Amino acid sequence: LTYSGLMRTTPEGRFIPDLAERYDVSADGTVYTFTLRPDTTFHDGEPLTSEDVAFTIKLAQSPDIRGPHRADWEGVQVTTPDERTVVFTLPNAYAPFMENTTFGILPKHLWKDVSAEDFPFTPLNTHPVGSGPFRVDNVDTDVTGAATRYDLVPFDDFTLGAPYLSRISFVLFPDDKSLINALNADKINAFAGPSPTETKVIAREGHTIVRAPLPRVFGVFFNQSKNPLLADASVRAALDASIDRRTIVNNVLDGFGVPLTGPIPPGVLGHATLNTPIPFLHTVRATSTPDTTFAESARTILEKGGWKWDEASGSWSKSKDTLRLAIATADTPELTETAEAVAQMWRAAGVQVSVQVYPLGEFNNTVLRPRNYETVLFGEVIGRDADLFAFWHSKDRNDPGPNIALYTNAKVDTLLTDARSAHNKESRDAQYEDFQ
Repeated sequence: LTYSGLMRTTPEGRFIPDLAERYDVSADGTVYTFTLRPDTTFHDGEPLTSEDVAFTIKLAQSPDIRGPHRADWEGVQVTTPDERTVVFTLPNAYAPFMENTTFGILPKHLWKDVSAEDFPFTPLNTHPVGSGPFRVDNVDTDVTGAATRYDLVPFDDFTLGAPYLSRISFVLFPDDKSLINALNADKINAFAGPSPTETKVIAREGHTIVRAPLPRVFGVFFNQSKNPLLADASVRAALDASIDRRTIVNNVLDGFGVPLTGPIPPGVLGHATLNTPIPFLHTVRATSTPDTTFAESARTILEKGGWKWDEASGSWSKSKDTLRLAIATADTPELTETAEAVAQMWRAAGVQVSVQVYPLGEFNNTVLRPRNYETVLFGEVIGRDADLFAFWHSKDRNDPGPNIALYTNAKVDTLLTDARSAHNKESRDAQYEDFQ
């Protein structure tokens, strides 16, 4: 709302010029040249030039800042022949690159003296100055200085004209109860991303729930280097077979989710067979009686894999190894509840399991980034362009890459490399089918 990119995405998923007046792509798909509209400005009236674009992209690429879009811009060279021209040179053709150009542009004159250490803490984060359709008109804060309300109004010089809304207000609440009370009292019109518990409350009180798919995948990722037993194919197959996904979706997410057996969620662009309406599973919670079929299947797989069950110790063994492992996850209600559900299903199959829950900051720094886990329950945001390269290509298996399964497969590397350079949708879909 407050920032503009060179391009902007329409509700239909098309890309239209925003700050850019026009653009050109080289025949080999490696050079993108953008010409900025004349007289573009930031909310504070300062001109927006190609220098601001280059400055923003170089910040996104900075290893010191470790921004979430760093992987998107890896290896991309940025040059500015003049004030209105920006040239991106890619190391290889990359079909989803246009999505990158929707990235919001920061004003260099305000951010240039902010160090990497101060980057997360500067007031420019909470009082943003961009060039988007809305500018911040007012910010209310509490006694600690934390924002409690944002009032946004249209930016008169927005490149694509006046937005349809004359004002948008964001009100921040300390807890779920305060949020729902404000909704009931008509102090707010809507809120997004309710938890399963909140969903039940607001539905019971007569509010409308609008459902939309989120291109996110949550799963348990194995680190074979941390626990060598996970290198045993029969162990991985048994762990997979023991999980009743539908029960987890119903019990933890109250049905607002889809059980998955692969890395590509339904409805994500680039996967031909899944561009269909999402079958939301809003059903009653499962009974407390466990389905033993999954555990029995897992036990059969382990036996065929040479594992022996010892009734006295209640454990599986093979050679001198006992089958035990740990699940690590972050301290959020849905993740911890899911981790406990998975652990119970693995224990039902005779696997000895411990669950390790960490505060989110500690989890990222001491568990996820250094790959300090045997198995980890976490999520991936796939995005509109369905670029799965960083999540599964072998070159991203170490920090700061997001391949948290440390997955390595030469054929998959080739498929993902070819898919991200394929401009033809049918070809890209076929490569993602092979990858899955």
